[in-house]
Amino acid sequence: MRVAAFTDLIGPDGVDVIDCETPDPGSDGAVVDVDACAINRHDLWILEGESAMVETDDLPFVTGLDVAGTVREVGEGVSRVEPGDRVVLCPNETCGQCRFCREGPENLCANFSLSHGGLAEAARVEADRLVALSDEVSTTVAASIPTAYTTAFHMLRRADVGPADLVFVPGATGGVGVATVQLATILGARTVGTSSSESKLEQVREFGLDHGIQSTDTDEIYEQVREIGAPDAVVNHLGGEYTELGQRVMARGGTMVVCGRTAGGTSTIDVADLFLEHKRIVGSTMGTQDELCRLVDLVAASDLEPAIDETYALAETADAFVAMSERESVGKLVVQP
Repeated sequence: MRVAAFTDLIGPDGVDVIDCETPDPGSDGAVVDVDACAINRHDLWILEGESAMVETDDLPFVTGLDVAGTVREVGEGVSRVEPGDRVVLCPNETCGQCRFCREGPENLCANFSLSHGGLAEAARVEADRLVALSDEVSTTVAASIPTAYTTAFHMLRRADVGPADLVFVPGATGGVGVATVQLATILGARTVGTSSSESKLEQVREFGLDHGIQSTDTDEIYEQVREIGAPDAVVNHLGGEYTELGQRVMARGGTMVVCGRTAGGTSTIDVADLFLEHKRIVGSTMGTQDELCRLVDLVAASDLEPAIDETYALAETADAFVAMSERESVGKLVVQP
C-alpha cells in the first residue's frame, strides 16, 4: 500500500509517498481502509523537527491522527466492529489502568499518547477506539472532528461555557479556533476572535463569529476586546504572549483554557491578578471518546457542520502541509488516500 511518510524532518519537503506493507490487525486491533485523514498542527511540529516524539532514527514516519474510513479486517478478539463498518477513530492511546482511565477523564491518563498512521491507504488501529458513523456523516467530514473539534469541545466544557457567555478566541481562523467558534455558538455563547487577515475573519463570521478583530498586537487586541466586554472564557490554542493577554482581558472569575504553543512555549503569568481576580488558567489536551461520539451525533443531526477548507489526494500531502505552514487555510485540511 502507499503511505505519505516523513522521510526528513525539514518541513513539507520532507514528505514522500512510498510503498509499505499493509498492516496486520493483531488480536485486538482493526485495519481501516482510510477514506480521509485530517492533518493538524501536531503533525506539522513533527515534520519540522519540533517534537520530541519523533527523531531521525524513527524515519520514515507516518503521522495522521484523524482516521475515517471502512473497516477491512479485525483481529480474532474483536467484537465491537466488523468488516464493512464505516468508522472514525478516537486517536487517544491510554493505559487503561491508572486512576484517570478508571475514573475519567481518560485524556488525563498518566501514559497518554496519540495514535498515528492515518496518512496511508490503510491503517492499523485499536478496535475499541473506533466510533461508528451513520449514513448522514461522510468520512471526509468525520475526519475533521477528532482532534480539532474534540479539543475545542473539551476546552469549552472545562471553562463551563454556557448561554450568553462571552468567549475570547485568539487565532480564530485555525482548526481549533473555528471549531471553538462553531461549538460556542451551539452552546448559546457569544464569541470574539482575532486574526491577521480580515478576509479570514469574514469567513469565520459565516461560522458564527460575533466579533472579529484584525490585529496581532496584544495591546490593541486588549483594548478592542474590552470595548466589547470582559470575556467569561478564553480558549487559547496559541500560548506565548496570548496567555498573558488572555489573563489580562478576561472577567473576574473567568477561566482560560490552554491547549497549544504555536505562538510560543513560555508565557508570563500575573500572579496577583490571578488570585485577586479569582481567575483560572487550565491546561487541556485533546478530549474524550465520549465527547467525540457526542460531536458525531451533532453532525448526524445537522446541528454541526465542520469547516473543511481543502481536500488533497495522498500524493498532494506535502501541499497540505505547505498550506498549513503558510497559514493559508480557514478550517481543516483533509487528505483523502
